[in-house]
This record gives sequence, structure tokens and C-alpha cells, in this order.
Amino acid sequence: MSRPTTHEALIYLMVITSASDRDMTDVELARIGEVVRSWPIFMDFDQERLVKVAQDCEELLHHEPGLEGVLDLARRTIPERLHDTAYAAAFEVASVDLEMRMEELRVLQRLRQHLSVDGLTIAAIERATKARHRTLT
Repeated sequence: MSRPTTHEALIYLMVITSASDRDMTDVELARIGEVVRSWPIFMDFDQERLVKVAQDCEELLHHEPGLEGVLDLARRTIPERLHDTAYAAAFEVASVDLEMRMEELRVLQRLRQHLSVDGLTIAAIERATKARHRTLT
């Protein structure tokens, strides 16, 4: 498989975050679609390719080196100036169902390490995302 585009690598990170607990919920899948449709970073991405890109990511996960390989590939593909955006996209998917499982937390931790996003930026992303997902009840 050829090296993914930046768009594809960003989608890979959302997919691995969602799939980390072996349960890609409809809410998480819908959020991935919403991020791709509404975030400026995906403005010139062909949304019709989303399912194929997610399938490509799943294929990569099932072969050596698996998760580490996808994380390394994403780090090499996504420009450093977009590493915070990549983390924000992954965290968006993890937090959408308001319940983070240990597996999702581990993937996010590995992602932080691979992307070398600083702690203050991580805290800001996480706080803003959690605030956006709060409800009155």
C-alpha cells in the first residue's frame, strides 16, 4: 500500500481511536463523518472515499506492525504543524459518547507520544472537546 495522504492519515487516527475498544459505535462513526464534512482541514477531501479509507486503515491494523505501524505512518505523513489537529480529531471521536474506555485512553496516550504534542496543548484540546460535548442532563 502506498503512503497515505495527510487526509487519509488523519482519518486513520480517528478510526484507530474508535476501533481501540473493538466496538466502533454508530455515534463514533457518525462523528468521524461529521469531522470530515465540517472541519476545514478536510475541505478538499472527497467524502465519498471515507469508507474506503477506513477499510484501508482496518487492513493495516491486521498486519504487522499493526497499531504501532499506523501511528508511525501517521506521524511521518501528517505535517508537524498539524499534529495538534490530528490529536484533536482523534480525541473528538473518543469523547463523543461521553465514555472513554481504557483502550481508548491507551491509544490516545500512544498518539500523544507519537505526535509529540505538548501537555498544555493536550489539556486545552481535551478541555474544549469535553465542554463541547456536555449536555444539560
